[in-house]
Amino acid sequence: MRNTTRDATREQDANSRMRGVAIVGNMCVGKSTIFAKMCGTDTKSVNYPGTTVSISAGAIKGIDGLAAFDTPGTCSIFTHNEDERVSRDFFLSFDRIKKIKNIGLENDRIEGALLVADAKNLKRSLALAIQYAEYSVPMLFNLNMMDEIDSRGIEIDLKRLSEILGVDVCSSIATEGVGIKEIKAKLTTSMRIPNKLIKYPQKIEEFIRITEKLLSQYELKDELKDEIKEANYNYRGIALLLLVADKSAENYIKNIFGEEVLNQLKDLRFEYQKSENTPYNILITNLFNKKAEEILKEVQQLREVKKSVFTERLGHWCMQVKTGVPIAIVVIYVMYIFIGVFSATYVVDMINDKFFSGIIIPFCNKLFSFLPSPFIRDMFMDADFGILPAGVFLALGLVLPVLFCFYIFFGVLEDSGYLPRLSFLLDKVLQKIGLNGKGVVPLIMGLSCVTMAVLTTRMLDTKKERTLATFLLLLGFPCAPVLGLMFIILGRMPFTATLAVFGTLSLQVLVAGYFANKLLFGKRTPLLLEITPMRIPHMWSVIKRAALRVYFFMKEAIPIFIFASVVLFLFQRSGGLAILENLLKPVVGNLMGLPEKSIQVFIKTMIRKENGATELKHLIASGGVYTNLQLVVNLLAMTFLLPCLNTFIVVVKERGPKIALAIVSLVMIWAIIISSAVNHTCHIFGITFM
Repeated sequence: MRNTTRDATREQDANSRMRGVAIVGNMCVGKSTIFAKMCGTDTKSVNYPGTTVSISAGAIKGIDGLAAFDTPGTCSIFTHNEDERVSRDFFLSFDRIKKIKNIGLENDRIEGALLVADAKNLKRSLALAIQYAEYSVPMLFNLNMMDEIDSRGIEIDLKRLSEILGVDVCSSIATEGVGIKEIKAKLTTSMRIPNKLIKYPQKIEEFIRITEKLLSQYELKDELKDEIKEANYNYRGIALLLLVADKSAENYIKNIFGEEVLNQLKDLRFEYQKSENTPYNILITNLFNKKAEEILKEVQQLREVKKSVFTERLGHWCMQVKTGVPIAIVVIYVMYIFIGVFSATYVVDMINDKFFSGIIIPFCNKLFSFLPSPFIRDMFMDADFGILPAGVFLALGLVLPVLFCFYIFFGVLEDSGYLPRLSFLLDKVLQKIGLNGKGVVPLIMGLSCVTMAVLTTRMLDTKKERTLATFLLLLGFPCAPVLGLMFIILGRMPFTATLAVFGTLSLQVLVAGYFANKLLFGKRTPLLLEITPMRIPHMWSVIKRAALRVYFFMKEAIPIFIFASVVLFLFQRSGGLAILENLLKPVVGNLMGLPEKSIQVFIKTMIRKENGATELKHLIASGGVYTNLQLVVNLLAMTFLLPCLNTFIVVVKERGPKIALAIVSLVMIWAIIISSAVNHTCHIFGITFM
């Protein structure tokens, strides 16, 4: 009776626990969009233990007890890329069961996988589905981007595809929210273990069979048995990875079964490898791809479609040097007009002059005038350091509109298919600084948010490329708030000032990148990139994505703005700012030629770049603080003098403390030297930018 009660209690506890669904698939197939549509904004980003990779997690709306995990994009189970290993190890490592418990959602079971496929590039997703079938993980197969296949003349037999894979197949247009309800419904009722479709050569099948038999004969601890049984675990996937000497699989065997068992399997692998000329990872991958191609021929039909001659030619012109460079210049100029002139000048001035300065600030001054304490009143409404004027209002009036317009423009470049063409066009230039064309993505992202750009360096293949990209991002890429401020300030100055700022930034990136490439060990990987067809962007989707990005950005940034304003207000009232200004005056004043109040700009920049941008805007508005030359020098210095706190933390996490400190120290020294050189050079030649 007592045992029955214990079993019933255990079953009740198991049923009350939150289950998890991992969203997996190739890169750029819409996984994150589907995740956002299913979970909304109440999500969190958590670091996967033992790695530098973050996974987004959130409870699926409308389904009690079911959570989703947005895993990084992957191409193959045989990978050395850390992001891709996380996607794979989320299923294969026994440790995943314990790790999932620690990611913040009290989730201890992976119910299955939602494999998201790009409907217009189905073969690569089929190859991945065949690989995941070896894990015996329940799966739902989703064809996303269904709106893009008709224009390409693609027709897919979903019913036949479901029969072949042995799982339910659904379709979606994630950006429009189409198909999300069907996905959520099927996640609770229709996930099944897929068919195993690969018949390996006799030697590989023998190795798998012997490995499974060897591992199954060892007695595990009771708690390990329960965990593995609950996870619906088998050793087939582990055996495949052991065959290709995968470190994660070896560590798994060592931790669970011991080093003696691992050594036995290593010896067995050595025997099977001796007579095989082709490496097993290549041989097995070829089997996956061949089977995917067979399935594709059976389920996909192609019909002839009338292509747009103009978009086809435009896509070709964008990749040719003679036509691509002028097109890139036009794109940059349009960006300058849209973000710099329209957004950063017209929209920002209208919002600040008519709304904040004309209505909100006078109203708040009257509202806070009733507070008896001048200290508290100034903390909220001080023009220089107050929480509202220097924190919230300038963030909403300056950062928000510029950032929104930037994301719209960047979204148009993404949606139109221009970005991969720009990568192809600039590949030869980036080769000179140790990167390939893929480096364009994190570098352009740096014009939005350097912190996020550092995270996107994971898409680069080698440690050298990731270190180089991080160094260049900190050295010469102004994030969107600083870039917006540059457009505002430089728009009111002669065009020579714009040339001086952006010319200096561009030149130093090329020069520093060239020498860093020579000094760092390692090699560059060749560019392998899918060139998607050019198309007219879906503007409503672009605007919605831009609004969502701005929302998440401001949600994180405004509390930091407020915190920075309070800290600086207290620091200034305690006399700390005056002391720091005296200490830094020889460098800031004598070498860089800047006014003392620039120090408070740099301090706010250290906390967050947006704070520094808003502080500089505030000092300019007060009048008489800066000359035009000093503004040029200040803009250069605040771009690369110090990374903001968030960026520094991310760099430490991504590159390690030693490399992070080396990069930041080098960038600081470089920033002081370049800013001082620009200042003294302009004085010598009488350049004032007036």
